[in-house]
Amino acid sequence: MSNRRTFIKKTALAGAGLSLGLPTYANVMGANDRVNVAVFGVNSRGNSLTGTFATAKDCEVIGIGDVDTRAIAKGQQTVLQKTEKEPMGEQDFRRFLDNKDVDAVVIATPDHWHAPMAIMALDAGKHVYVEKPCSQNPYEGELLLAKQGKSGLKVQMGNQTRSSVTLNKVVKEIHDGLIGNAYAGKAWYAANRGPIGEHEPAPVPEWLDWELWQGPAPRQDFDALLVHYNWHWFWKYGTGELLNNGTHEVDMCRWALDVQYPHKVTSSGGRYAFDDAWETYDTQLANFEFPDGKHIHWDGRSCNAMPLWNRGRGAMIYGTEGSVLMDRGGFIVYDLKGNELRREEEAAESVSMDITGGGNLDELHIANFIRGINEDEALNSDIQDANPSVTICHLGNIAQRTESVLECDTTTGKPKNNEAALALWKRQYEPGWEPVV
Repeated sequence: MSNRRTFIKKTALAGAGLSLGLPTYANVMGANDRVNVAVFGVNSRGNSLTGTFATAKDCEVIGIGDVDTRAIAKGQQTVLQKTEKEPMGEQDFRRFLDNKDVDAVVIATPDHWHAPMAIMALDAGKHVYVEKPCSQNPYEGELLLAKQGKSGLKVQMGNQTRSSVTLNKVVKEIHDGLIGNAYAGKAWYAANRGPIGEHEPAPVPEWLDWELWQGPAPRQDFDALLVHYNWHWFWKYGTGELLNNGTHEVDMCRWALDVQYPHKVTSSGGRYAFDDAWETYDTQLANFEFPDGKHIHWDGRSCNAMPLWNRGRGAMIYGTEGSVLMDRGGFIVYDLKGNELRREEEAAESVSMDITGGGNLDELHIANFIRGINEDEALNSDIQDANPSVTICHLGNIAQRTESVLECDTTTGKPKNNEAALALWKRQYEPGWEPVV
């Protein structure tokens, strides 16, 4: 495998043009089976991932990329504290794509950068760990799948529940008939987010590369409201709560029910909790109907933390002979009357409602990614399997934004006979920035 990785690095360098003259780590870091990683987007969730990658077996974080120089310093300090080695820092992530010593990149930027950055990384011969959602729109998901297929490189999406020991166990049991015919899943997320206020025009801060922050998105003047978190709630950059958090639980349901794309999608809800600049939905009830009589229901509440089954997030799988409650901590099996039959918990805890995440599942998921590169181990969330869950969530937003019932192609997820929906399949790009495969 080390020979395969060396070949990939050599061919990537040949196709990437001139190097930008970054210092080489080849003679310093040493071992051929170590995966050298650069992390892009390290202000919040990315900083947590930085720490986990820094301490992962056979892994070295040698680069921190962020448009915010303050975040770069924070990411460098995180690695330094854990390893006593300080990685390089760059505002322009592309410098790391030209560095032959970087084997893989971790992408934890705003959503509008996920797929374009991943495609650029694959073009440069780098393996990719990309946070959910893997795309800002369904079209980008199609491009990413095509690029990964051409490159043969590893792409893991960060829906870390796929690396849960307990959930892998119970999903197999569900497929084997644990609760009879598993026909429906309920996914939910309930938080207590406050108001975000109104847009904040301001001069571009000296610490920020605003041009690169926007990247593929059409240009606008700097808006302090967007940086660094509230971009989630604007369609130009984010994807709303359904993809911000719902991707995890909808994916759990799709996994357990063993379904691909729905044939029918509906959604309702709105921005109810506050009157502010927030564009997406703080309340959303989306329904996805699949072939063979299977169904997933999403209950998303960004601003009302009333839990279900004493949990702020999770998935309940319904079957003809019982039900299974699944979350990041493990699972509980119930009979048809709701009596608990059995429960199993993960060996260690993972953060559930915190925006930065972290914990046991991240560690397992990242270890699987590293072994996937070094040993060709099957990825627990290979992008070819992860993308359908993201596309399903996009369809929920498209159904609500168009106020229509989507009839979809069950082989691609693409809406049929609906021009308004198809117009949202893809977004507008800044000239010269549209990803190409």
